[in-house]
Amino acid sequence: MRRRGVARRLLAPAPHRCARRARQALSLGLALAALAQGAAAEIIAARFGDETTRYPHGVLGDKVEYASLRIERGAEDDPPRLVEVHLPQDRVFEDLAPRLWDVTGDGAPEVVVVETAVGEGAQLAVYNGEGRKIAQTPHIGQTNRWLAPIGAADLDGDGHIELAYIDRPHLAKTLRIWRFYYGKLEEVATAPGLTNHMIGQDFITSGLRDCGAGPEIVTVNADWSRIMVSRLEAGVIRQRDIGAFDATTRLDAALACDLL
Repeated sequence: MRRRGVARRLLAPAPHRCARRARQALSLGLALAALAQGAAAEIIAARFGDETTRYPHGVLGDKVEYASLRIERGAEDDPPRLVEVHLPQDRVFEDLAPRLWDVTGDGAPEVVVVETAVGEGAQLAVYNGEGRKIAQTPHIGQTNRWLAPIGAADLDGDGHIELAYIDRPHLAKTLRIWRFYYGKLEEVATAPGLTNHMIGQDFITSGLRDCGAGPEIVTVNADWSRIMVSRLEAGVIRQRDIGAFDATTRLDAALACDLL
């Protein structure tokens, strides 16, 4: 998420090459810029809490997941306020760290997480600053099935925010794009043959970028040999291969727009 270059933006990237616990601390310590934007309280940080082993999937390298979400809100001249979400016994946050993404398109972030039901697998869930789930994708439908988030942006220029993730990055290897449309997430497009995670990794290899022609999704192909760029155009995902994937440098050059 720290990229170089003039007039180049990396949009809502997934966490990359950091220790899992360190990423949570980074998320909680995000800049308090929202405090200067007016009187309305906005989300300024979020983190997981209450470690649990009640769902021993271990897809992220250990058997520890999280049972609570802590959202920090703030407004100008007011002290920050903490909101807590506690999941029931049959659910966990099966994730690296909460993501602060603007999903509604109002310029202020929501909290986006991977939430897993023990018998139904993972879903992408969006929480507001009151700790209320305002939108979600369906659960995958089977235990020990996971998804790896990529990012959120207006991917096709229609004025609505789309969210992208890889559905079952070790099995189905399918890119799915959902649009937040009048309070709900609606699936827009899918594309097979893409992935962004290997079992046991505590990072996700993907992200969004804008190299001057609109937002693009950066992932790898199914066998981890090529870097793939995907664009959403008129409801269709169009892809191009931009080079070999190097496990050492990973997607650094691609996300920095040095590889087009």
